[in-house]
Amino acid sequence: MNDFLINFFGNYLAWIFGVILFFFLISKNKKRFFVGAEALIAAILSRFIFTEVIRLFYNRPRPFELTGIEPVIPHEIGYSFPSGHAAFFFALAVTIYFYDRRWGIIFFTGAVLMGAARVFAGVHWTTDILGGAVLGVMASLLVHRVFLKIHKKSG
Repeated sequence: MNDFLINFFGNYLAWIFGVILFFFLISKNKKRFFVGAEALIAAILSRFIFTEVIRLFYNRPRPFELTGIEPVIPHEIGYSFPSGHAAFFFALAVTIYFYDRRWGIIFFTGAVLMGAARVFAGVHWTTDILGGAVLGVMASLLVHRVFLKIHKKSG
């Protein structure tokens, strides 16, 4: 994988998905809005709660710290596990997939490419990505279950 592709998938794809999520959230279509809101809540839970709690107890060095290789994507040191990017974008992908398979597959594909690029960039180990993906899936399932209960009570 060349540096351009690593940068694109490892850095910039997140912004593209952010813009797509923004359009879900400002949609006049109520279903699309609620999909975006549920996905964002799951992503925030996985990235800023689950991931950070683990990092309170575990500080894993990043690959570039141990290999001495300059990372393709500049990054601060430490706290490699779990990947916050993987946690966030797998949570989005799973939640969106529940409601719209086409968009869900697009987000899944992007999350996998993003994770691979971050491994190739030297900022994550493969297990960091897998750990983040598991957290994202767990957060998505939890939030989806809560949303379904709320929907049943209100409907």
